Amino acid sequence: MAKMGPKAVPPATLRRWEREQARLRAAVVPEDTERWQREPGWAGLQRVGGVDLSYVKGDDGSACASLVVLSYPGLEVLYEDYRMVAVSAPYVAGFLAFREVPFLVESVQRLEQEKPELRPQVLLVDGNGLLHQRGFGVACHLGVLTDLPCVGVAKNLLHVDGLVKDELHKEQIRSLQKKGDTFPLTGTSGAVLGMALRSCNNSYKPLYISVGHRICLETAVRLVKSCCKYRIPEPIRQVEKWLVGQPDVAPAHHRGQKSTRLQL
Repeated sequence: MAKMGPKAVPPATLRRWEREQARLRAAVVPEDTERWQREPGWAGLQRVGGVDLSYVKGDDGSACASLVVLSYPGLEVLYEDYRMVAVSAPYVAGFLAFREVPFLVESVQRLEQEKPELRPQVLLVDGNGLLHQRGFGVACHLGVLTDLPCVGVAKNLLHVDGLVKDELHKEQIRSLQKKGDTFPLTGTSGAVLGMALRSCNNSYKPLYISVGHRICLETAVRLVKSCCKYRIPEPIRQVEKWLVGQPDVAPAHHRGQKSTRLQL
């Protein structure tokens, strides 16, 4: 597999991206805003979506933008959309959204035009939200642009604000004895940036949950837990399940390019 190498990005572009992140960051709502979030048992929640963008093996300029919508709480597939796209923006740590989010926004817009009755009430995003170098990861970016509640679901810990996978962190992971056990991801600043969640009994590896938009951390963790039959929540697992069957397209955790997902 060809290795994805860094591409030079003009300083002016990075400054523009930083300004755009700061502008959009001001619109993030890190609390519950939906009626279903306040209802007992989330009686009004009927549709949960999952999104991801996965790259063609050996070609970081070609990718598959994916959106799946599942029923809730049954977690049956209601809608699937997989589109090959040409990715032109370079990968830069901390700015992944400028490379990927435009295609995910298009996927949501396509659904709203073709099947508006299946519009998801919340999206699980394969990436981070507030757990980010500037507090505005992919899940925040997508949430603000689509005005949908979004949750960041990462498979690896982003090293930010003093968070590192050291012995203390490994000991905290060992303390997660059963499905649903959690511990807060507290940075050196004192801010709780997310939560580590043991999502199933058959895997000791936690997921790293963070707020994207229009949802609080407690609700985000509960939602992800309720969507897990296995380690990965079903809305994201169904995307990856389809991609595994495509010989030339690799989901993020299969494509051998960890740095992309570790530096959201």
